[in-house]
Amino acid sequence: MQTSRRAFLKVGVVGAVALAGGGALYRLLRGPALPGRFVLDGAAAAALAAIAPVMLGQAVPGEAAARAAAVAAVCEQVQQAILGLPLATQKEVGDLFGLLALAPARRFVAGVSSGWDEASPDQVGAFLQSWRTHRFAMLQTAYHALHDLIVGCWYADPRNWQAIGYPGPLKELG
Repeated sequence: MQTSRRAFLKVGVVGAVALAGGGALYRLLRGPALPGRFVLDGAAAAALAAIAPVMLGQAVPGEAAARAAAVAAVCEQVQQAILGLPLATQKEVGDLFGLLALAPARRFVAGVSSGWDEASPDQVGAFLQSWRTHRFAMLQTAYHALHDLIVGCWYADPRNWQAIGYPGPLKELG
């Protein structure tokens, strides 16, 4: 089936209007964006909680209670790390999490049809792999931002050093 130029343009315009409408609806439901510091809440927090254990893999404890505590700790550390970034960078990271939180964008860009709370590790892993190797550099950059935030915060926590055999900083330097 061949698509005419006119049909292609119509689909493009309808898609752009749908994305703009979705963005407007998100802003309307979420309320006005407060200028200033980053806040990780709602679906954005759920996205991070779903992404972190998949990205960290076997480094996260297997036992359910320990796993939940470790994921909550790394999510809090990511929030604190983002707050240490310049405000412009905080806004960019906020936009990334806003994209992941918005249902139509989550379905279209991340390929996760259900909410992040219901997403399986395989779905999240496929999403991460697709962004890691995507042909668009912007999505690769978004993947690397998530990776660096999550993995950096995980291994910056002294509680996780023993698992990788890191004894900590030299005592002579402290």
